[in-house]
Amino acid sequence: MRWALVKVCLAVTAMVVVAFAVPLGLVVKEMARDRAFSDAERQAATIGPTLSITTDRAELETAVLTTEPGAAGRMAVHIPASAEPDSRPVEIGTRRATRKDLETVRTSGRASISEVAGGSALLQPTALGSGGIAVVEVFVPEGEESNGVTTAWLMLAGVGIGLIVGSVAVADRLGVRMVQPAQRLASAAHDLGEGRLGTRVREEGPTELRSAAVAFNSMADQVVQLLSNERELAADLSHRLRTPLTVLRLNAASLGEGPAAEQTRAAVEQLEHEVDTIIRTAREQRPPTQGLNGGPGAGCDASEVIRERMDFWSALAEDEGREVRLAGVDRTVRIPVARPELVAALDALLGNIFRHTPEGTAFAVDVHHSGDAVIVLVSDAGGGIADPKAALARGGSGGRGAQGSVGSTGLGLDIVRRVAESTGGDVLIGRSVLGGTEVRVWIWLDGRRPGQDGRGRGGRGHRVGRQRRGLRFTGRA
Repeated sequence: MRWALVKVCLAVTAMVVVAFAVPLGLVVKEMARDRAFSDAERQAATIGPTLSITTDRAELETAVLTTEPGAAGRMAVHIPASAEPDSRPVEIGTRRATRKDLETVRTSGRASISEVAGGSALLQPTALGSGGIAVVEVFVPEGEESNGVTTAWLMLAGVGIGLIVGSVAVADRLGVRMVQPAQRLASAAHDLGEGRLGTRVREEGPTELRSAAVAFNSMADQVVQLLSNERELAADLSHRLRTPLTVLRLNAASLGEGPAAEQTRAAVEQLEHEVDTIIRTAREQRPPTQGLNGGPGAGCDASEVIRERMDFWSALAEDEGREVRLAGVDRTVRIPVARPELVAALDALLGNIFRHTPEGTAFAVDVHHSGDAVIVLVSDAGGGIADPKAALARGGSGGRGAQGSVGSTGLGLDIVRRVAESTGGDVLIGRSVLGGTEVRVWIWLDGRRPGQDGRGRGGRGHRVGRQRRGLRFTGRA
């Protein structure tokens, strides 16, 4: 495509140059010839006053020699014989034109140009004082007729070559501007087809190629989003299976001894192992996502969802003798989080309590609404998390004490954190007033991101302190 454009531009420019340069060159040649004969005519006219006064040979020779062509031997004067007796024709200078041409000019009284050896001769009729007609002959060499023509033609040729070279260069640059974006688009499509999902193309080039690049990037984003949603769905659904599995495991533990009980417990353990494997596999293959909320306007009533999930977990807590406290859910609190995502986050936090604290351990869920954010605190009276920073850094759902690595997939807190960060919030882990762990989930209602107040990550600490003063938190991060 690039060379085809160059060839077309070369052909068009060459035709334009030929169409203008050839006629212009002929005009220059004709102008040079006209200039030479105009100068010869002017020189011939300088002898006219002398011929109108005298026909004396000596005086005429002196007058001829005073002119430029006369001094160069290129002027001749032809005076016919008069009517007086013994009068003879007078010829001054070298005659080059034929006598027939001289007689024709004398008879017609009009100037004429005759082709002679080595050039041309201008024959100019001039009236004599005696009433006759003399003919002044000025020889114009071929060099004078084409004086400056070669230089002008060379300049025209140079301009034409420059135009052709310039047009080829411009065409090449235009071809590169058109071809390179197309090549990058084709290469990106090939890379995307081979599974390199991060491939994108720069939106540059002609309007059509920019539109194609925008469409390609949008398509690639959609492909990544679809794959991300699929893997997230697989991981989240698998993780949600752990809630009923936890109930089954706890119920199986109360079956006592016996082959049936052991088989039940073994089956539950095997099922948990398979679910953990699915979660880890999906998480390892999960590409970056662009949000969890399912689009603009997605959201739910946090109080309603929390009450519903606490009803579910409270039944299990009663079986294990756990004291449960729920506060702050007596009013409607709309948050920009899809209901399934909030359910998954709550089940992950509450499931961790049942999995990693002994039976009889109390826990509490508190909801605080500060106007621009909702804070969900999940606290327990267990042994706490040995390294909260490490647990958040790896997104671990289990890093609780010595049992932190047992049965942990590293997805529980990651689900919670993604839910919070999708709104611009975050997750903090600290010591609760119950003596165990407190997980504090910040959900911003206006979608603000941490650090927009000009203090980067430090802005989060400022918000924590401000909210703590306003809401009188019972825990310490």
